[in-house]
Amino acid sequence: MDRFVILSGCSGGGKSTLLEALKRRGHHVVAEPGRRIVTEELAGDGAALPWVDAAAFARRAIAMSLADREEAASVPDTVFFDRGLIDAASALEHLTGEPALASFGRLHRYNRHVFLTPPWPEIYAADHERRHDFSAAVAEYERLCAVYPRLGYEIHILPKVGVEQRADAVCSILGIE
Repeated sequence: MDRFVILSGCSGGGKSTLLEALKRRGHHVVAEPGRRIVTEELAGDGAALPWVDAAAFARRAIAMSLADREEAASVPDTVFFDRGLIDAASALEHLTGEPALASFGRLHRYNRHVFLTPPWPEIYAADHERRHDFSAAVAEYERLCAVYPRLGYEIHILPKVGVEQRADAVCSILGIE
């Protein structure tokens, strides 16, 4: 899906803030599956949390990402995803060795341009839903920097600038307003 655009990268690097800026500009956006799952799990029995059962969390993120893609298929314009299927499949493969990227990453394509937020310690903050430390976020970022090109995507590392400048850069590369 050429109109499905991934915002990925380092946890705590400003993805959700960028997504909100793109939404304010009138673009369709899909919130990060991980945050939605953590919120739901904390409100319930809490079994599929990344700090309780990371593999169950990744499997649930894959299922949610597939549902997000199906729902977004009815949107005729560009849709921005805060993380998504490839991030979840990469996590599951890293955790379990299951070949999740081969099955999901090649069958369910996104726009060839993928935007990554780099590690940015000055804005990184753990919270009730993000409990891992900065070094774990950097390790994940490094995995994703390798995964996306292996799947044929062109990665764009976003500069550490204000959110509107980041949104301008994304829109410029994609040739949209």
